[in-house]
Amino acid sequence: MEIQKTLRACLTKTNTLWILFVTTLVLFFGFRIVSSVWGFTFIDSISSPEELRSILAGMSAEQKISHAWATCTLDVAFPVSAGLLFAGVALRFFPKYGIYLALPGLLAIPTDLFEGVIQVLALTDTADLLDLKAIVTPVKAVLLLSGLAIAIIGWASWLLSKFRQNPG
Repeated sequence: MEIQKTLRACLTKTNTLWILFVTTLVLFFGFRIVSSVWGFTFIDSISSPEELRSILAGMSAEQKISHAWATCTLDVAFPVSAGLLFAGVALRFFPKYGIYLALPGLLAIPTDLFEGVIQVLALTDTADLLDLKAIVTPVKAVLLLSGLAIAIIGWASWLLSKFRQNPG
């Protein structure tokens, strides 16, 4: 119970939510910049092991290393930022069930990080665990999209309540 109170107190502050929101946006666009500069497509949304192996076979050594570095930096920070943002919004705008609605955002963090480990191992030719991505990537996507949907519903309900309080 104490962990829940501490989590709620930290993640629901307005400043914290703004920082997480801006950080998530910056990191989201950072993926686009990095992939265009080094000329590769992030493999985060690809779950087919065969397709992944084909993409990796077509990447240069520089592209693989650049992708690995981006996965170890951007793709560590992004799920932490986005997951905490989604959890914080759920906790803030859904006081009664927020702890349950925060779970998708919170569970997305370790799931995405585990996917990143699989990718770095493949990108560095250390180990081929790409068959696991057939499970991990869709689970990660469902968790992140669920967290996003919950956050959007939370913000929308908050905005609606504000408009109802001040209709003019």
